Amino acid sequence: MVIIKASKFGTRAAAVLMAGTILSPVAMAQTAPRKAPAAAPTPAAPATPAPVPAAVAPQRVIHSLRVEGSQRIEPETVLSYTKLRVGQAYSNETLDQAIRDLYASDLFADVSIAGAETGDITLRIRENPIINRVILEGNSTLKSDKITKEIKLAPRQIFTRTAVRQDVGRIVELYRRQGRFAARIEPKMVSLDQNRVDVVFEIDEGPKSKVRAINIIGNQVFSDDKLRQQMVTKQARFFRFFSSNTSYDQDRLAYDQQQLRKFYLTQGYADFRVTSAVAELTPDKRDFIITYVVEEGPRYKFGDVTVDSDIRDFDNKKLASSLGITKGDWYNAKKVEDTVDSLSQTAGLFGYAFTEVNPEFVPNKENLTMAINFHIAEAKRTYVERIEITGNRQTQDKVIRREIRLAEGDAFNSFQVKRSTDRINSLGFFQDKFEIKNEQGSAADRVVLNANVEEKPTGELSLSAGYSSLERFIIQAGITQRNFRGKGQELRANVDYSVYSKSVSLGFTEPYLFDKNVAVGVDIFRRDYNSFNYIGDQRQTTYSQVSTGFQVRTGVPLTEYWSLSGRYGLTFDKVGLDQATYFTNGVCNPFVAGRYLCDAIGNRVTSMIGYSLVYDSLNSRLRPTAGKRLVLSQDVAGLGGDVRYIRSRIEASKYMNLGKGWIFSVNGEAGYIKSLQSTPADGSDPIRITDRFYLGEPQIRGFDIRGVGPRVQRIPYVTNTDATTGVTTQTLSTDKNSIIDDALGGRAYYLVRFELEPPLGGGVRELGLRPSIFMDVGAVFGVRRPQLTTTCTTGQTTPCYPVVNGIVQPYQQQQYATVNGTQVPLYQVPSTDATNPSLLTTCATGYSATYGGACAGSSANSNYSVPYGPYLERFVGDSPRPRISIGFGVNWNSPFGPLRIDIAKALLHDKGDDTKLVTFNVGTQF
Repeated sequence: MVIIKASKFGTRAAAVLMAGTILSPVAMAQTAPRKAPAAAPTPAAPATPAPVPAAVAPQRVIHSLRVEGSQRIEPETVLSYTKLRVGQAYSNETLDQAIRDLYASDLFADVSIAGAETGDITLRIRENPIINRVILEGNSTLKSDKITKEIKLAPRQIFTRTAVRQDVGRIVELYRRQGRFAARIEPKMVSLDQNRVDVVFEIDEGPKSKVRAINIIGNQVFSDDKLRQQMVTKQARFFRFFSSNTSYDQDRLAYDQQQLRKFYLTQGYADFRVTSAVAELTPDKRDFIITYVVEEGPRYKFGDVTVDSDIRDFDNKKLASSLGITKGDWYNAKKVEDTVDSLSQTAGLFGYAFTEVNPEFVPNKENLTMAINFHIAEAKRTYVERIEITGNRQTQDKVIRREIRLAEGDAFNSFQVKRSTDRINSLGFFQDKFEIKNEQGSAADRVVLNANVEEKPTGELSLSAGYSSLERFIIQAGITQRNFRGKGQELRANVDYSVYSKSVSLGFTEPYLFDKNVAVGVDIFRRDYNSFNYIGDQRQTTYSQVSTGFQVRTGVPLTEYWSLSGRYGLTFDKVGLDQATYFTNGVCNPFVAGRYLCDAIGNRVTSMIGYSLVYDSLNSRLRPTAGKRLVLSQDVAGLGGDVRYIRSRIEASKYMNLGKGWIFSVNGEAGYIKSLQSTPADGSDPIRITDRFYLGEPQIRGFDIRGVGPRVQRIPYVTNTDATTGVTTQTLSTDKNSIIDDALGGRAYYLVRFELEPPLGGGVRELGLRPSIFMDVGAVFGVRRPQLTTTCTTGQTTPCYPVVNGIVQPYQQQQYATVNGTQVPLYQVPSTDATNPSLLTTCATGYSATYGGACAGSSANSNYSVPYGPYLERFVGDSPRPRISIGFGVNWNSPFGPLRIDIAKALLHDKGDDTKLVTFNVGTQF
């Protein structure tokens, strides 16, 4: 029995066939008879004997077909992959093709044929094994799930070496996309029983291939460093450790070429081109060296700039004079591009949606000028055929449609389309950078506005904890749905808790009441606020304010940009002081609290009605980059209630896009409160302390909370005894930690904030960072001078004692004991008591051996106090002079909640102002 192998048999068969093909024509040419010429007869030639025919090989026929070695695959299935059939004639070529067909099925590891001489054909096969597992070893930067999704081998599939080689190539390509060109993949096969195998890819990821150097050849005008700044790809340096742009990327290489061309075209080099860009991998496959060869060419200036419009509505000369290009200026391709956009938008304002503006360039090589003619092609005035809204699964169509400033059948207007885009973006319901697309309608003069939105979550369920330099530890819980029931309604509930404030609020807003452009809303709230002052760096609570109330709001638009809103609120306020600290015998003690705080305590009802006139052209209410906003508002308290005043405020904002991602903004505000009540008999300010304006962190950075404006400082005297003379003198303390500082606020204020946001790279934006530099200017002033508890003349050298009924005397300070965390007044048993003379107790009557214990006895005890040293009270900070601070800060949407850090330096401040260099807030909002 002869076993025929495909490779050797095929080679011999091909040689035999080739020899037969070459020799047959030659033999025929030698035996073919020749024709004699007709003109000259010749004697008859002897007869040529006929050639002997070649022997014909006997034909072979398949008598039987048999398959050996099959395990999983049925013999009939094996035979189906070949063209061999019983009774069919066959040759060596037929058998060879059968072997190739079986190998092509990728089911067999080895194939051979026996019985070729007898016609009893036996196909001997060895099946490819089944894959049991695919194992990845050594991969760390690329997770296994990412690699598994790319490769084709998987458990329960048939193993083939071809598939393994292909998967090795796929894994290598994955690593090259990451910039790891030194990655090596070694596949291994582990044989198991039952013809199964484990496929193991041993991965050596290698280092990330960096860009070692970027070389530029041919540049004469601009330095290498200047040109490298235009590229996204950067040279690997130690200070770019966190940058991903130092790795090699083929797509980035092509983009950098475009960036180079774009830069040169904006500098006047219209003939610039990159003749070659080569990235060479170093022998160790660790780094790339990129080389650009450039041709700068001459520098051009703008020549004649004209407009040629085929639309009769346009005046070519007027259009040309309004362009931002001037003859004689250096050529700038960006200006040309902006001019094309400007002309297209101008055409859109007149209703031409699909206007083609083609700049026609006429370079003059001799004068090095570039004349440009902007040709506006003929177009038809277009009308809105329909408005299609797609992608909104939750939001109702009417919520989006009512923000679109065009209706079906209206003449197309590009400005109104842009305005509609801004209004939809301001809703905050959809993806960032949403745009309304203009598409050709059913006719040349018809346009379809396609608003394809992508909804994002509008519900917020927050439970967060954070730390604020204003309120220390904060706990917040809230639920907000800004698109309630898909109707654009807002429903919210919030609970806030910190050391100095607690609040609960519920609110609801309907932006379109009964589908009319009228907004209504209602808020219900309860706020507990503890004010505080400073004794040095320590804060202590002064007065507490509990406010409970509600507010009803409504608003209507007057024009596209002007709107009018009104409101009515009713608030019940309870202002109090800690009796254990600031009261003596049940009465507020002005020597401890100050007369201004004693005057503020009490219960009041505020009934207030107000309005706001708003102009708003901002392109986004969430994060504006262009536009203006102006708000004029007044609130009148006195429609019933206990307080009467008019509070007027004005706010103005302007945002400007300076280009290249720079955003500059100016925000200003000012306010004044006019009392409608007569001045109290004691001369105190008629505007209570809780209704005044305050400035400081976070409104004006560089200053502490309520750190700007009128305040009362209480400075103690310290006693110094000269060791030599024994003379005792008293001087004002210079220790800031001993000074009590109470902010009083003011009836008038102003504040202006200048802020500049730099452009950000994609990586920084993905991190949620928004840095800025700023300057704040402001002041609060205008409060009536309070009555101080000390009277001192200028230059007085003797200590200032408290004034009691016009008599200067030292003040006795009540003493307290702490019982279960609460301050409890101390009492002294009379010295004449027979049982407990002069002992201290917490009992007003009787005695207890332990503070807070049960009182026994009937002695009438007196408050226990000790002399309070002399002090000086002074009123400072009531000045309209501007306070100025400069600094920089960053907003970060961190995993722990929004974080804001500001570093600000107060350049100008007044006497008594509290400055602060660094402020930060974490988790104050969700």
